[in-house]
Amino acid sequence: MAESLNYNEIELRVRYGETDQMGVVYHGNYAQYFEVGRVEWLRQFGVSYKQMEEDGIMLPVISLSINYKKSARYDDLLKVKTQLVKIPSATIEFDYEIVNEKNEILATGNTSLVFMDISRNRPTRCPKYILDKLQD
Repeated sequence: MAESLNYNEIELRVRYGETDQMGVVYHGNYAQYFEVGRVEWLRQFGVSYKQMEEDGIMLPVISLSINYKKSARYDDLLKVKTQLVKIPSATIEFDYEIVNEKNEILATGNTSLVFMDISRNRPTRCPKYILDKLQD
């Protein structure tokens, strides 16, 4: 994944409650790791989900894919790499890569989300303040 403003990387430590009896991360938790990645991707622009909701915009996931390569385990330190796929319109799309401390790829994925006008419950365009940040 390329280094740019359209890219973000965070570290997460696997918590005990995220694993099964064998100490392996439950597969559904990867979607939550992706969510943390995109929330932090937005935060690097000074934008939060809370702020968008207060501005009348929701951002529900409309598509999610995950490719599992290796298991993450309890207490592993993971890097979640989040990359914007293209300039957003009414939708925004991200690619993800999760690696362990040995830089082994554990999972890759992709999500698409749609900007929704809360009052009309209809899709809307990406807020201008996000587009402006991407142009900087």
